[in-house]
Amino acid sequence: MGIYLNPGYENFRRIVSADIYVDKTMLIKETNRMIDIGNNSICMSRPRRFGKTIASNMLCAYYSKGCDSGELFAPFKISRVPCFEEKLNRYNVIKIDMNSEYQNTLDKERVLIRLTREIRREMESQFPEIVFEEDDSLAQCILRIYTKTEQTFILLIDEYDVFVREQVSEKLFQEYLSFLNGLFKSDTLRPAISLAYLTGILPVVRDKIQSKLNNFREYTILNAGPFAEFVGFTGEEVENLCNEHGISYAECRLWYDGYRQHGYEIYNPESVVKAVRKKTFSSYWGKTSSYEVISDRIRQNFAGTKEAVIQMLAGENVDVNVTSYLNTMNSFRTRNDAFTYLIHVGYLAYDNENGTCRIPNKEVRQEWFNAVETDEEYKVTNEIIQSSKELLAETMRGNADAVAEALDVSHIHVTSNRSYNNEDALQSAIYLAFIYALNRYTVIKEMTTGKGFADVVFIPRYAGDPAMVIALKRNDCTESALEQIRQKQYFDSLQHYQGNMLLIGINYDEKEKTHTCVIEQVTKAIAV
Repeated sequence: MGIYLNPGYENFRRIVSADIYVDKTMLIKETNRMIDIGNNSICMSRPRRFGKTIASNMLCAYYSKGCDSGELFAPFKISRVPCFEEKLNRYNVIKIDMNSEYQNTLDKERVLIRLTREIRREMESQFPEIVFEEDDSLAQCILRIYTKTEQTFILLIDEYDVFVREQVSEKLFQEYLSFLNGLFKSDTLRPAISLAYLTGILPVVRDKIQSKLNNFREYTILNAGPFAEFVGFTGEEVENLCNEHGISYAECRLWYDGYRQHGYEIYNPESVVKAVRKKTFSSYWGKTSSYEVISDRIRQNFAGTKEAVIQMLAGENVDVNVTSYLNTMNSFRTRNDAFTYLIHVGYLAYDNENGTCRIPNKEVRQEWFNAVETDEEYKVTNEIIQSSKELLAETMRGNADAVAEALDVSHIHVTSNRSYNNEDALQSAIYLAFIYALNRYTVIKEMTTGKGFADVVFIPRYAGDPAMVIALKRNDCTESALEQIRQKQYFDSLQHYQGNMLLIGINYDEKEKTHTCVIEQVTKAIAV
């Protein structure tokens, strides 16, 4: 048993022995299908704190010859799968945490030389019958063992992209390319590798590294395919945790849900576990990262960035083309590149079916608020955000003038790069002005069949808050907007809601570019 070669299962044992552990062992069933086949190289990219290292430790404990982990896995789902015994502890495993290697090495320019030397020493210890040369690369060492013993290897490389994200020297980067090329592009070595499993925040880089890793199957936060349920915690897993530990699942969804793939609702595992342990919902993920990640991207101010950011802050989805980004830290050319990067690091969620992105949840939205608060370009946006809490309070008091004034400001702000009278802009003005309401309401956005009409329904999450139905008219009157609500029976959206309701009619005068508003309070019984 070594540190790098054929490690034990201690890291995984500590994980499953924790007070909270969600069984993700069925990931092994998927990786087993890829062992010793033609295309057996996998790159799994995820945001930080989404369980990449835990998965790598689990695979190491399962495959490594350096331990006997049958009893450790016995309580978990994978032990009941027919292929469990077949591949259990049958492989030479080399496990490398590239981030730890890089961060813990004082002479970073020699990190790969030192790493190779340490692994070679472990090979000499575990295979004393084989003669290794002092200048053997890792690939050459593996080939020597395979040639003499016909034993194959599984390579687990965690945080493979650290040399991309840290923007290391060109000399070290080229050495890294040679390191990867030797492991993954050699036809001679290929029979010796039963499985290669890489993890990172960024997918395979598509310029300098592409030729080295273009044989990898990529499973990303954009599309994880058969691995979708292992990206993070699923909705079912989180609901079970909430029920078991006595916290609100609905509140947990509000804070940490939002990443959806292939029918699964995906949650940030780190934040969910901390919320369950502390029985308090907060922005835990933000405390382990920095809103500067967002700030750095939006400050680049590519065409259309500010407009799209404002839309997303207000809870809307925006179009994004995720195909142009080269997965490096210096290849940002358009807002699509910037947003694609923010999807990969978890600050945006991606809708694969519609090709759109959005801010996924309350936790991440707070990081966006922090980012725009410190950026002069978003000064007005921040002022609207800060005022939205008071606007919601004034709305509940029936202060129609306050609503009209707030919409005058937000409407000007959201139309910097589009027609002022565009219907989407009118809706965006409402969403931005009432952005604080996203903390207390589920917002249903609908367009009616009548030209120029927009309708927004706010369904409260907390007892005592009134439901709100907003109808918008153009070049008409506010009373007509209220009548629109009554005639079109928007109350159907609130059929399960009992309590007070605010009917809010808004008229927009295109000529004067001003809004007027009327607010009427009713009960559900009267409304229906």
